[in-house]
Amino acid sequence: MGRWLAMVLVIIGASSYGLLSSFIKMAYDQGFTEGQITPAQMTMGTLFVWMLILFHKKSWVNPFKGPWIKLGLIGIFGLALTTVFFNIALKELNASLSIILLFQFTWMTIAMDCIVKRRLPRKAESIAIVLILVGTLLAVDVFETNWEQFSLLGILYGLLSALTYSIFLFFTGQVVSKLPPLMNSAIMLTAAMPVMYILYPPTVFVHENGSTLLLWGLLLGFLGQVVPTVSFNIGIPRIGSTLAAMLGSVELPVAVIAAYLLIGEPVNGLQWLGMGLIIGGIIISENKS
Repeated sequence: MGRWLAMVLVIIGASSYGLLSSFIKMAYDQGFTEGQITPAQMTMGTLFVWMLILFHKKSWVNPFKGPWIKLGLIGIFGLALTTVFFNIALKELNASLSIILLFQFTWMTIAMDCIVKRRLPRKAESIAIVLILVGTLLAVDVFETNWEQFSLLGILYGLLSALTYSIFLFFTGQVVSKLPPLMNSAIMLTAAMPVMYILYPPTVFVHENGSTLLLWGLLLGFLGQVVPTVSFNIGIPRIGSTLAAMLGSVELPVAVIAAYLLIGEPVNGLQWLGMGLIIGGIIISENKS
């Protein structure tokens, strides 16, 4: 596979994540709650990944011969809690603000790395943190926003989703696994399911709109688990994590554009400038000097 095709796959995976928030908001508009959407999304996404393994013979390996406990914990504290927190934030806030809060994972991951390794941020990281924080203030239109209309609970859960996503990214990079990438993803997702069902019992599927809920779960699981998993697992090893992180920042403008086109959320010039600063901060943060 060529380098350009690998880059396109990473962009497709990030864009799929970007579309997710608007479709979740559309599901909420149909009367579903985060307690219904979240388990539907995770359940169908997990089944999707196992189906991919079924048709990919190279992934037919014993999952217990790898670091399955570590992968499972990452699945619980990273994937499951990020999905739960982000979906609650989407219920309380608009899609654009929710995704901007999620993108705080960038500086949180840098801070986490500094704390664990007991080091100070590099110059590029310090500049990136400042750009991301300033960009966030502009992206949420801090000068014009009536903050009384926003839910503090939603902002809290949005920031929690960023924290758990940074946990997912940081510790995934610390685990060495010789298992196929699809099997790694399947272990993470499968481990997350019992916790998901404790928080949201699967009885939510048993009601008059259960079939519609499963269809939403199918779409959201496809966008949130399947497309990114396949695209990233194929593309990232071929282009490296640094370029992948830069290309992955396309998730933010895709999410905001989708929110504008699909659910009519307004975006002004100052907010675009803020998103540009956030993306710039992400790119600068990948400078290892």
